Amino acid sequence: MNKKVCCFGELLLRLSPALNRQWIHEASMPVFVGGAELNVATALARWKVPVEYSTALPDNYLAREICEHIEEKGISTKPVHFSGSRIGTYYLPQGTDLKNGGVIYDRAHSSFGSLKPGMIDWDEVLRDARWFHFSAISPALTEQVAAVCREGAAAAAAKGITVSIDLNHRASLWKYGKKPVEVMPSLVEYCDVVMGNIWAANSLLGIPVDPEIHLHGSKQDFLEHAGRTALAIHKQFPKVKTIANTFRFDHGEGGVLYYASLDTAGHQHHSPELVASKIVDKVGSGDCFMAGLIYGLYHRRDPQEVIDTAAAAAFGKLMEKGDATSQDMETIKKRTSKHG
Repeated sequence: MNKKVCCFGELLLRLSPALNRQWIHEASMPVFVGGAELNVATALARWKVPVEYSTALPDNYLAREICEHIEEKGISTKPVHFSGSRIGTYYLPQGTDLKNGGVIYDRAHSSFGSLKPGMIDWDEVLRDARWFHFSAISPALTEQVAAVCREGAAAAAAKGITVSIDLNHRASLWKYGKKPVEVMPSLVEYCDVVMGNIWAANSLLGIPVDPEIHLHGSKQDFLEHAGRTALAIHKQFPKVKTIANTFRFDHGEGGVLYYASLDTAGHQHHSPELVASKIVDKVGSGDCFMAGLIYGLYHRRDPQEVIDTAAAAAFGKLMEKGDATSQDMETIKKRTSKHG
């Protein structure tokens, strides 16, 4: 029986300087091994789901040490493709997130960004796989990488493997002359599970969004909009059976209000509101939600449990420093019981 979850995407080194020249005075800058799909894989491995990570890295000592680090987390690196000459990096000042202007990408001509169709043996990568996951970050890099993603998603769909995508939108990417709506629909057509939010669905897929909902929307308004977005996605992409939307809003001074919805089989389920007066790190929260979503669907949990688990996992990640979560499933389930 096929069991593994295969996560495909670019591994990135995140350098997090403390600003006001503190990183210069201390001659120090923390480095985190991350990347959206690796964050998902890390959470799944933590929760005892068999998982492998597919990416491209240069064949050097740095990449080998990274692979050893990933293997120690219980993630198979067998599908890693060794080619090219550099690992992508990005700089993100401590305390900010990827959607704000603080991020500086340095990933041009990376090993992953240099991938082209035909380079990856998808039959080998997808051997013993039950699930294939990727995100909208990868096709934003180059037209060739978008074609590689399409190649992988099509190969997985042809094998009857569940395909999921995170519609994470990075406006600072998409610099190769194509708009997201010109690229993403041809990828989503192979997907069974779509995760994102109503704004990302608009930017990446052209799904209508109320441009003023943030001015007057209540939770019920947002959930109803999520239902309309899910219906539009399903109508445009009939293969998609499950759509999750997340909502994260600033709350007070440095706090957060969080909830999420899941539309499947003609019904919507939503998590309770999760509120915190302070958060530690916004990076990786969406990846942790995606991992929670995969975890619940992989184990064929009922939809309400799936969305509660995913939301609680994402909320917990906001209280952790670094790219990937270290929460165990027992902690997450205790949080769902507390807020349920």
